[in-house]
Amino acid sequence: MTTDADHPAPLPCVVCIPARNEAERLPRLLASLAAQEGVSARAPLRVVVLTNNCTDGTVQAVRDVEASGILATLALRLTDVELAGAEAHVGTARRMALEAGADWLEADGQPDGILLTTDADARLPADWVTANLRALEAADVVGGRLVIDEDGTADPDLVALHARIERYWSGVRRLEDLLDPPPHDPAPRHGDHTGASLAVPAVLYRSVGGLPALPCGEDNALVGLLRANGARLRHCPEVHVLVSSRRQGRVSGGMATEMLRRARVLHGEAYLLPEAAHWQALILRRAALRRAFHLDPEARVAACGRLGLAPEDLASVGACPNDIAFVERADRILESRSAPARECALDQAVADLDALALSLKAAA
Repeated sequence: MTTDADHPAPLPCVVCIPARNEAERLPRLLASLAAQEGVSARAPLRVVVLTNNCTDGTVQAVRDVEASGILATLALRLTDVELAGAEAHVGTARRMALEAGADWLEADGQPDGILLTTDADARLPADWVTANLRALEAADVVGGRLVIDEDGTADPDLVALHARIERYWSGVRRLEDLLDPPPHDPAPRHGDHTGASLAVPAVLYRSVGGLPALPCGEDNALVGLLRANGARLRHCPEVHVLVSSRRQGRVSGGMATEMLRRARVLHGEAYLLPEAAHWQALILRRAALRRAFHLDPEARVAACGRLGLAPEDLASVGACPNDIAFVERADRILESRSAPARECALDQAVADLDALALSLKAAA
């Protein structure tokens, strides 16, 4: 007699991966998914791989690693497509992978399951899936921290530059903690929410229309949509992923572009970033919007007017489920009317952030 216990029960999530010409790296990623905590032949991990426009044998590489037996703990669906014209980019591929994942969950009677997405050239720690699922217990969306993977060949000067840049962004988050700490995203936290590590319930994903199929920045656009609809974004420090340090990538403006920029800095190019005053003004503006949301309608109009929002602007913001959505929608209007942020060199920017934080602590 066959019982339910005789059949595998997949975990309530799907990992969705777009891949283009990743014959070398994608099998490594799949092996790391097969070795995730809590994954077994009895509780396999669903994985969607969407290969597109591959010319390097990526599909065969996946088939070969699958035939080896090391992916026995995965329920793997591989789809190979040829994208043409204006649709031939990662935004289209990632959206197709996520849509396939959501369809899979729905077909299996788990429409409230979790969609996770990562990049084909990433490396994942063994607790990546479980850490995401734990973080989602107190959040609606989880972004994973990006750790640059130097594969043991790191240039000490480049490592030091990475650390200085991270210190800058840590300083920005410290200002936020001093001026307007987000209750749903407490310290310690990082600042990354990219396609290399993102987790969202399928129902929530579908409710905002899915990932915008943009040639670059599709991941941030999805997070923006989710926040504009009130989603609590958590930058959980326990969720992290190793990302490639290569300088030739598939996307202009992606991680490879940033790595190339950092390499040029070692040869004398200035690394400019928004000055501390920009972040202080932005955080205070968003804090004022958050407070305004909780006022009665007349007082809200007055408070928002002082920030530069007219009644018709507030009408365009529409009904918001919470202050997260209100701040996200209203601040987009204000940001579109703001002058570009003034920038300064990295070390000066870090020093100014440190000095501003000290002054705010002293005044508290």
